[in-house]
Amino acid sequence: MSNIDRINFLAKKAKAEGLTPEEAQEQKRLREEYIAGFRRSLQSQLDNTVILRPDGTAHRLHRKDGPK
Repeated sequence: MSNIDRINFLAKKAKAEGLTPEEAQEQKRLREEYIAGFRRSLQSQLDNTVILRPDGTAHRLHRKDGPK
């Protein structure tokens, strides 16, 4: 069973009958792992994104400062 399948199973079980404390902890850990992986994947995708200008020049995206 993949992590996403397990997350979905635990979510359905939580709605239907509730989770044990161990299952709730597992659900939290799996969700955190999934979100961390998603962020890594998105960051990698953005790191390899190039903007092509009408004049033919290419510019890589760069990280902006977050909200202050």
